[in-house]
Amino acid sequence: MSVSEIVGWSGGGVLLLMTLIQIAPIKWNPWSWLAKMLGRAINAEVLGEITNIKQKQTEVQEKLEEHIQDDDERDKSLTRRRILEFNIKLMRGENYTHEYFTDMLQDIDDYEGYCKTHPGYKNNRARLAIENIKRVYDEHARKGDFLGGV
Repeated sequence: MSVSEIVGWSGGGVLLLMTLIQIAPIKWNPWSWLAKMLGRAINAEVLGEITNIKQKQTEVQEKLEEHIQDDDERDKSLTRRRILEFNIKLMRGENYTHEYFTDMLQDIDDYEGYCKTHPGYKNNRARLAIENIKRVYDEHARKGDFLGGV
């Protein structure tokens, strides 16, 4: 028997053995394993690129969430500024319509809701102004003397 015949028979024997193992009730499937290893070897570069893309996507998502948080805080800081300016005008004795007060109270509700859901946001700056605006609103509502009537 020559070396080529031995290699041929042993190759055929290995092929037969792998097929039998695949048919047997053993959970290990050598053909699937071999195909998976071959696929990974062929697609290694693509799989690496996919991993890089996923990593960059995660980084972009984190930056986006940070920008959204910054934008929300900036928006609420502007709302707080409007509340403080409105309170200053009230303290100077200026009078406003019922609709203007209603809009300002809606801003206050939004601002207070944001502060409750974002404990890291500094809220103490407008507390007294908000109390004063609500007090003045209640006084005008009781007297019915909003600018232009109710």
